[in-house]
Amino acid sequence: MNTKQYDVAIIGGGPGGYVAAIRAAQLGKKTVVIERAALGGICLNWGCIPTKALLKSAEVLRSAQKAKKYGVTVSGVDVNFPAVIGRSRQVAEALSKGVAFLMKKNGVDVINGSATLLGDQQIQIDEEQQVRAEHIVIATGARPRPMPGADFDGEVIISSKEAMSLEEIPEKLVVVGAGAIGVEFADFYAAMGTQVTIVEMLPQILPVEDEDVSRELQKMFKRKKIKALTETTVEKITVAQEQAKVLVKNQKGEQQELDANKVLVAIGVLGNTESLGLEAAGVVLEKGWVKTNQFMQTSAAGVYAIGDVSGPPWLAHVASHEGITAVEHLSGLNVKPMHYDNVPGCTYCAPQVASIGMTEKAALEAGYKLKIGKFPYRGSGKAMAAGETDGFTKLIYDAKYGELLGAHIIGAEATELIAEIGIARSLEATHEAVLETIHAHPTLSEMIMEASGLAIDRGIHL
Repeated sequence: MNTKQYDVAIIGGGPGGYVAAIRAAQLGKKTVVIERAALGGICLNWGCIPTKALLKSAEVLRSAQKAKKYGVTVSGVDVNFPAVIGRSRQVAEALSKGVAFLMKKNGVDVINGSATLLGDQQIQIDEEQQVRAEHIVIATGARPRPMPGADFDGEVIISSKEAMSLEEIPEKLVVVGAGAIGVEFADFYAAMGTQVTIVEMLPQILPVEDEDVSRELQKMFKRKKIKALTETTVEKITVAQEQAKVLVKNQKGEQQELDANKVLVAIGVLGNTESLGLEAAGVVLEKGWVKTNQFMQTSAAGVYAIGDVSGPPWLAHVASHEGITAVEHLSGLNVKPMHYDNVPGCTYCAPQVASIGMTEKAALEAGYKLKIGKFPYRGSGKAMAAGETDGFTKLIYDAKYGELLGAHIIGAEATELIAEIGIARSLEATHEAVLETIHAHPTLSEMIMEASGLAIDRGIHL
């Protein structure tokens, strides 16, 4: 069996793997990506991108339904659900082809197949071929975690993958787990006309977000008739005749049974570590994830791991950054180590939710004295003009030095606005620096300036 030699072999072509491959090629490394499915990975093909396409369809539908308030008459508004799903798939397929083009443009070889580490820098790909690489980057991602005692059947008990390619709109949907994935699908299917119930074992939906944000979102979901059962656990899921009964119990010990056509389980992910030959290669796992250091090196010499397979935070943009860090490190560049205290988190429901840094609760628990500025969308001229007045921008500052500890936004375009905060934190901007930066008018970004002013008693428009 002929063994082809590479400088860098990357196992997995998702947002971590393909970005790492491009950076390796830019640095003059002979690079190969080994991908068993489609380039772009779960994020591009069955996650980040197609779900955003679905949510855009929901946004267009809602805009049409409320067009009258903008002075526009729209009649005969209806949903062609197969077309909604079809557009989502087309977007994903187009972008996957785009990644293939980028691989070709940068001279990266792509091998379709399943990879197994053999040790001594060798990788077996299916039964047909082997490659040897001076450095190996594991970027195999993760998959949805099933409910104990209620495995995915792909028909009634479904994961996010099936949820984005259903043939028809379910009448009733139970979503187990109120993280970003569960909340986004709950919002999408509610827009399509589904009766949605979310079940979350923790006290709030979007448990990692600031409590103010979660309360606001739950209030808005109630307005949309999305029912959220918090501090509630799933005791049992029974499937019969293509229908489900979900037995749940709240914190008081009270039980109820929920009927559903579909049960979407979104309670987390499992790392794709099986059949990789990690033990043979000397790669150590920790709590099911590949253990890495701050430069994404594993316990095995010359082997790196990036993205979801190396543990939380499970975000595409984190995977991409880790990929660049790993490749630049193996190339001998002076690399900044990975830090995770300035990573934006985004949820693309309506209204959008975005955050970065510490929540108010976390900052108080860390011993900070705080100055907090909270500016509502209804106080923004741009938001008023757009008819998007739900939500607020909340900035959390250290009272002593003015350090921007965190930001939490719920409302229109929150996922775009959060980037300004990320840059501000990277530059260690204080509340005065943010306030004194001239923001264009009218824009939604003015709310960041206004919130900074409110934090130091210099608010103008509230």
